[in-house]
Amino acid sequence: MLKRVVDHLGAVFFENRAIVLCSLAVLTIVMGYFGAQLKMSAGFDKQLPSGHEYIETFERYRGDLFGANRVIVVLRPEKGDIWNAEALKRLHEVTQATMFLPGVDRRTVQSLWTPNTRSLEITEEGLKAEDVIGGDVTPDRLTPERIVRIRDNTVIGGYMGNLVARDGSAAMVVADLLETDPATRKPLDYLELNHRIEAEIRERFEDDRYQIQIIGFVKQIGDIADSATSVLEFFALAFVLTVAAVYWYTRSKRMTFLPLVCSLVSLVWQFGTLTLLGFGLDPLAILVPFLVFAIGVSHGVQQVNAISKEVALGVDGYTAARTSFTSLLIPGTLALVTAFVGFATLMLIPIPMIRELGITASIGVAYKIVTNLIMLPVVASYFSFPPEYTEKVERLRRDRDRWMSVLARVAEPHYAYPIALTGLVLMVVAAWQSQDRQLGHVNAGVPELRADSRYNLDAASIAANFDIGLDVLTVVFETPAESCGSYAVMSLIDRFGWEMANQPGVISVLALPNVVKTANSGLNEGHPKRAALPFEQQALTSTMGFAPDNAGLFNQNCTVLASNIYLSDHKAETIKQVVAAVKSFRAAYPMEGVHIRLASGNAGIQAAINEVLETTELPMMAWVYATIVALVFITYRDWRATIACCVPLTLSSFLGYWFMKELSIGLTVATLPVMVLAVGIGVDYAFYIYNRLQFHLAHGEEIVTAFKRSLIEVGVATIFTALTLSIGIATWSFSALKFQADMGLLLTFMFMINMLMAITLLPALAVIIDKAVPRTGPVRAPLVAH
Repeated sequence: MLKRVVDHLGAVFFENRAIVLCSLAVLTIVMGYFGAQLKMSAGFDKQLPSGHEYIETFERYRGDLFGANRVIVVLRPEKGDIWNAEALKRLHEVTQATMFLPGVDRRTVQSLWTPNTRSLEITEEGLKAEDVIGGDVTPDRLTPERIVRIRDNTVIGGYMGNLVARDGSAAMVVADLLETDPATRKPLDYLELNHRIEAEIRERFEDDRYQIQIIGFVKQIGDIADSATSVLEFFALAFVLTVAAVYWYTRSKRMTFLPLVCSLVSLVWQFGTLTLLGFGLDPLAILVPFLVFAIGVSHGVQQVNAISKEVALGVDGYTAARTSFTSLLIPGTLALVTAFVGFATLMLIPIPMIRELGITASIGVAYKIVTNLIMLPVVASYFSFPPEYTEKVERLRRDRDRWMSVLARVAEPHYAYPIALTGLVLMVVAAWQSQDRQLGHVNAGVPELRADSRYNLDAASIAANFDIGLDVLTVVFETPAESCGSYAVMSLIDRFGWEMANQPGVISVLALPNVVKTANSGLNEGHPKRAALPFEQQALTSTMGFAPDNAGLFNQNCTVLASNIYLSDHKAETIKQVVAAVKSFRAAYPMEGVHIRLASGNAGIQAAINEVLETTELPMMAWVYATIVALVFITYRDWRATIACCVPLTLSSFLGYWFMKELSIGLTVATLPVMVLAVGIGVDYAFYIYNRLQFHLAHGEEIVTAFKRSLIEVGVATIFTALTLSIGIATWSFSALKFQADMGLLLTFMFMINMLMAITLLPALAVIIDKAVPRTGPVRAPLVAH
């Protein structure tokens, strides 16, 4: 029945070739118009896993607590410290420039020049609380005496290591960003804001005397987007190398550009569809369209291989193209459907950015069915091949068949058993080694950028010189009303802060009890023994007046109290250890009426992302493999095919995870789709090879002979495709964008491993199983016979 459907489709497409191609050309022009309008877009909220405990905490209290989406600007003199008139004046200018950036929540802006930076001092006249830089001080009236007073206030207020580097060599401006620009009422354009930050802060205030250091999500994603332009450069290089390789394979300009142009057409459709759906291209997903392009090239080469084979037999271009369409539509569609399902399973991860990425990739893969399995052979049907080309193709095929016949001996039993045993050993070792793979960031700094990038150097410098930085985990204490005056509640938070401060990877902890203890000491002539929580409610309440209202440490009626844990980095291991310590404390010190909630802050959000990836990775991959198993079994109605096709894929996945661990590549929102893609490429190889095997078995050939012939017929195209894609993508390892470089290495490895498994382990397993459990009846022919 399915064969009749394919024959009917062939008749429709090939008997109406002009109409089909004109329709596709019009569609390409329309999609090209919309695709040209596609822009890169990024958003902080797109990273938030919906429904997660930590994100619910963040969303509930994001108006009261700060630090999750923060930008930090540091002014660092090249010589000396900041305690001079020129440096402090420039700090004032940087503060004002930061204050008026679009999307900045101005109530959160803090530096030595903002009124929410206060100091508390005991004098002979009594208690003295004042701004670190008083309202009577202007940038143009900074006398030596006033500068000394500012420095003393900074020390008294506890801002050394906080807003000022521990050695006084730099000063910080901190601001939180809103997701919506208050001026335009539109979502904040992070990429445009990054350019504004560069132009209005770094370029304006950095010179040979001062250095500006900037970190934060907006800077991180902006730098990634700017570096992503290299993706286009390396894609162009990979395209040129692919053209050269395909020409070497086909020895025909038309047959060289045909699969590449068809794959590019689907890319145009993909970009146009994204624009129509209102999506942008996230900087962290910039590689996905080009990875999907690689899938198209893989299928295109198989089509060209099949057409060339028919031409070598002496048939005309029309017949060769239609035969190729008929024989490859089903295995090609099944392979692409598997890749489609693989990307669609990304929708299981409740992170908007990943779901958007899954939609992007799924659309691209779906279009490959049209462009590479239908449009390509229809276009090829117009080609005519002169006799000299036919003779040249036949000579090439004989030469390639000769060395491929040597490799095809892997199907012989005395080779198949050692290969299968080696595969089994590798499976055990790879599964064992991959258990230690990291979910989340493995190294300090932003993993998408190289260690010597400006952002990572700035982040390392700030972490080394300040006690606070970008990486903050905020734990929320939900308490009864007016709990700021409760010694029991404040004591619990104080004990929590002490235990967290002693955890590995924690730089410091800031909570309301820290402010209260400092104020209490000040109220008692600065006696160090009085740096403790007072027992009396009145005394506790009196010290509350010294805590800034906009510090993000408590809300108006004291039902929400926050403890900010500043981390040395956002590595997955660091965050996981601190989160575990918080949960242990929560279990060990329960208090009636008090609920300890995880978590806000950027580290809290990263913790939620890591946990979501950890819990959804296995179900997602299970769905991918379940789809593969189902499609293989439905296609061939033989459990032998299921084992032979799926075991090599599983081994390739384990080897890929092992490879990631050895290269310190964590499983993140950016790398997870690559592993799904690798499975899709492996499925392509398996379907094309096994489909030929099934054809020969159905014609009564013995298993070893059938596999040898199958490998000779499609093995060359499989090896060539893997080598071609690997050569092009391997050039990514030289990219300035570390994420692209890492993905270039990982994909090159996965392309080659999947190819090796398909031409060695797959036939070895199939032969061994067939010998061990002989077939009792006729072999079912493939869905469409060649």
